[in-house]
Amino acid sequence: MTAPVVTKEGSGEGKKMVTMQFVLPAKYNKAEEAPTPVDERVVIKEEGERKYGVVKFGGVANRAGGGRKSGEAEEELERDGHKVIGEFLLARYNPPWTLPPLRTNEVMIPIE
Repeated sequence: MTAPVVTKEGSGEGKKMVTMQFVLPAKYNKAEEAPTPVDERVVIKEEGERKYGVVKFGGVANRAGGGRKSGEAEEELERDGHKVIGEFLLARYNPPWTLPPLRTNEVMIPIE
């Protein structure tokens, strides 16, 4: 499995939806070089360059905890003159069986 696994929660069709992104290894320079997904719900796409304000934290990464960290970070980013341009993403770096105190997570806030 690759790290980080990046998630974003939202809603669509009246349901809660979670989008999950896996960062492909560097050997895949372009999306076309990646293996073809066998599940039609999986898509491979290249994302252009982006800028994020990032806060690292340990423990369990969930929407509530990420929201608290994001709120604090957004205030600091705006105080430092950065413009927040979207919802935060959660990045998880460890497998699910890692003990919470040993986990590494990030809140990623898109900025201009």
